[in-house]
Amino acid sequence: MSKLILLLSAILVTFMVKFGFAQEELNQAVPVDPQLRYGVLDNGLTYYIRHNEEPKERASFYIIQNVGALLENDDQNGLAHFLEHMAFNGTEHFEGKGILNTLQKHGVAFGRNINAYTAFNETVYNLSDVPILNEGLVDTCLLVLHDWTNYLSLTDEEIDAERGVITEEWRTRRNANFRLRNQWFPVLFKGSKWAVRDVIGDTTVIRYHEPETLRSFYLNWYRTDLQAIAVVGDIDVDEVEAKIKARFSTVPAVENPIERTKFTVPNHNETYFVLATDDEATQSNVNIYIVDENKDGEEKTLADLRETYLISLYNTMSGMRIQELLQKGTPPFVMGSTRRSGFVRGYDAYSVGVTANPNEEGKALEAIMIETERIKRFGFVESELQRAKTNFLTNLESQFKQKDKIRNDSYCREYSGNYTSAEPIPGIDFEFNFAKQVIPTITVDEISVLAKKWIKDSNRTIVITGPTEGVTHLSEDEAKSIIASVETMEIEPYVDAASDASLISQELTGSKVVSTKQLPQFDGVEWTLGNNVKVVYRHADYEKDKVSLLAYSLGGTSLWENESIPSADMAGTFINSYGVGEFDAITLQKMLTGKKVSLSPTLGSLTEGFNGSSTPKDFETMMQLVYLYFEHPRFDTEAHNALMSRYIAYVANMEKDPQKIMRDSLAFIRANYNPRVRTLNTQFLNEVNIETIEKIYKDRIQDAGDFTFVIVGNIEEETVKAMSEKYLGSLTDTEREEKWMDRGIDAPKGKTNKVIPIAMTTPKANVNVYYEKEMEYSQKNALAIRVLKDILDLRYTEKVREDEGGTYGVRLRSGMSQFPIGEANMTISFDCDPLRAEKLKSIIYSEIDLLVQEGPTATDFDKTILNLLKDREQSKEHNNFWLSSIYSFYYSGINTADEENYEVILNEMTPDDIKTFAANFFAEVDLIDVVFTPIGE
Repeated sequence: MSKLILLLSAILVTFMVKFGFAQEELNQAVPVDPQLRYGVLDNGLTYYIRHNEEPKERASFYIIQNVGALLENDDQNGLAHFLEHMAFNGTEHFEGKGILNTLQKHGVAFGRNINAYTAFNETVYNLSDVPILNEGLVDTCLLVLHDWTNYLSLTDEEIDAERGVITEEWRTRRNANFRLRNQWFPVLFKGSKWAVRDVIGDTTVIRYHEPETLRSFYLNWYRTDLQAIAVVGDIDVDEVEAKIKARFSTVPAVENPIERTKFTVPNHNETYFVLATDDEATQSNVNIYIVDENKDGEEKTLADLRETYLISLYNTMSGMRIQELLQKGTPPFVMGSTRRSGFVRGYDAYSVGVTANPNEEGKALEAIMIETERIKRFGFVESELQRAKTNFLTNLESQFKQKDKIRNDSYCREYSGNYTSAEPIPGIDFEFNFAKQVIPTITVDEISVLAKKWIKDSNRTIVITGPTEGVTHLSEDEAKSIIASVETMEIEPYVDAASDASLISQELTGSKVVSTKQLPQFDGVEWTLGNNVKVVYRHADYEKDKVSLLAYSLGGTSLWENESIPSADMAGTFINSYGVGEFDAITLQKMLTGKKVSLSPTLGSLTEGFNGSSTPKDFETMMQLVYLYFEHPRFDTEAHNALMSRYIAYVANMEKDPQKIMRDSLAFIRANYNPRVRTLNTQFLNEVNIETIEKIYKDRIQDAGDFTFVIVGNIEEETVKAMSEKYLGSLTDTEREEKWMDRGIDAPKGKTNKVIPIAMTTPKANVNVYYEKEMEYSQKNALAIRVLKDILDLRYTEKVREDEGGTYGVRLRSGMSQFPIGEANMTISFDCDPLRAEKLKSIIYSEIDLLVQEGPTATDFDKTILNLLKDREQSKEHNNFWLSSIYSFYYSGINTADEENYEVILNEMTPDDIKTFAANFFAEVDLIDVVFTPIGE
């Protein structure tokens, strides 16, 4: 970017701050972030480069292809996505899996750091969090992007090998929502390309297309005039720009390129209607979409940017009204919204959506349309707007203060939106200053009139989705009749009830710090207050505008008997809906206007406590909420009944969902059918009552002297100390000593094998292998099980996904618990063709046997260790690293922040250590082998 543009941007910001905006100034184009280096090469390729240090010593490399599924011919249906896969299967400079193998050697992991996605209109590839202290790695990543522009190998062998992987991805993604969408998209997008494409494509094309058909799509559309490079990170911008110019200028432009179509949706005056049903659908939903063209692809002005603020404020206020409705009486629906948003490229939509109670679609539609009509007819009120404005600016101010924590990938995604849709990229400095000037100029009348503009009969589609059986759905005539009747119905304007009361009105006595202990290992301090509350504080300014709080004591739900488990399990969720003290949840939310603060009680099996965060200036408010949740909890019967009715409606048809059936079955089997492990269903909810929740909560959230509070953030020690003495020092101490109780929730001993047939619309096998073994808890063992899991992940990706084409991906999880007993576990699961389940499962076991016998390869071991060390280094630059490390120290007695307990262990670990650990872990281990298969297979 030229110095002149930088100067003009600076002048514009200065003028804006001092004088505000005249209308003619709003017609100016939104400036480009002056920290961005932007350019277009002679061959048409665009580039974006920005220096950023989140994370430090890392960079992200993106290539944005303005190419997606809508550009496919019918014989190419699914090949835009297929081509995305092929980019990782051989290029000019990286044969076969060369890209993955090269980058994984530097700790850059496939999936988490190396990935891509295909959409209707674009395909985007990313190499994220690449460590760039090695100068050659920047060159390597640029070479990868270079090869992705024009130099894919696309060999017959690799194409054929990938067919199975993509077929299995199709199988995995083919759930009820996907099948429903394929019924209603052709109606909503009638006459457009969106009606006949779904990105994943046609399995016949995937399995049987000629390689030349894929190459034809590639040659037509992967070209420099439709490509952009984005590089953001801890880099020298001048050097990277020079490298991009040298490397990418040689990529040839396509002569006489095919025109890149701008896809449109035909206008229609009549209202379309579609009813889509599926045997596995669990909810009845009614949605109305009113589609309008937008300015995607056009240069945006400051007036356009200002309009995005109007939309945001509108959606905030409409959302608050719906939330308020759901807190009262018996809500007429489970969830609902009425809002304006982006839809597909080139189009926005006003959407009215509602999830209905079973067999109450008419009631739900009428209720959400009444709220929509209320907004259209009467608009909003000034007090609503003032709250929305205040919260908008508060959130933006927090982003501004923490701009050094905007991640590299966030910038890259912004630049992708700019390249494909001309989304503005002014940068947070400009946007914060601009918003401070224009938000106060936005009037309630200006926003209220938008509803009349957006809510109309033309380009409107009614979409009803739900179960095939057991539910009565609205007909087209019934739905249209309800909408028409609401338009003539007598409706009262909204009345805003606000409170100007203080959270705490009485004087608090507090208690002073009676002992202080320095914590040099954390650069922190521990205080014990006069009421025995323990407070641990560490200053951390990694996030400049954030203070985090975590509190815990021992006990949890383990101290309550089996009959109380439903109420205990739901207590945390319901308590948040009750509000606190004298204030219901809606009033409390209004009272917290302009404050960026959150606090939630938690109730686990072994502990209870709180999780919270705030800005430094709102820290006192967070501490006030802690006080209220301890001393003045609220148990609101109306809010309880409202939420309960929504939950009961939500779970009514969930027994039809194969995913829930499988999750519940596995949970029961892994717990050896312990009666404390329950499934969320109607019977479970009928056993939840507010009286038991109150008893459990008051039992667990009391005796503050048994609690430890951990506070980490950008706030001065004296402030934390004073607030702790005042608010935490005023909590009741009953001098109760407690510990959790071991309820014996363990896997069955030995080997458990089950094949469970269940009803499925799309046939697939779901394979689950679970290992659990008692083992002494130590940091070395905890890291070893993680390394073992990551190594197996590499092996299964190669053997099951790539070599066999048997699954879209094998999912692995591992963990190690210290309480109530030391225990290590590992879960391995995948979806596949039912006919191949046993063969693929045998590979799972054979790779484990091979690892036990021979240990990991040096290559796989090094990839895993480097990735863990890279992630660890990045995590240290965040407050939550220190919050969790201090918690671990007090709860487990292990300082996980100490390099001796992480870096040293990993650096001294060898492949033989993992071989030994694997042999120990898998020997005489409790094993659960469960395969879910379609009924009749």
